[in-house]
Amino acid sequence: MKKRNLTQMQLSELSGVRQAAISELYRNARQEINLIMLAKLATAMNIRDISELLQFVDENKGD
Repeated sequence: MKKRNLTQMQLSELSGVRQAAISELYRNARQEINLIMLAKLATAMNIRDISELLQFVDENKGD
C-alpha cells in the first residue's frame, strides 16, 4: 500500500474488500486469507506477481 500511496480505505474501495479485513492483514491479525480476496487486492494494486503480497514464515525455525 505504501509503495502505491494507498490508504486502507482507498484499497478497500478499489478492491471491494472490507477495510476491516485489510486492517487485519496489515496488522498480521489474520491467520488465513482466501485466494479470492488475495486476487482482488492484487488486481486493485496492479500486481501481477502474487508473491509481492505474500510473506512466508517458517514456524519450525528455532526447533
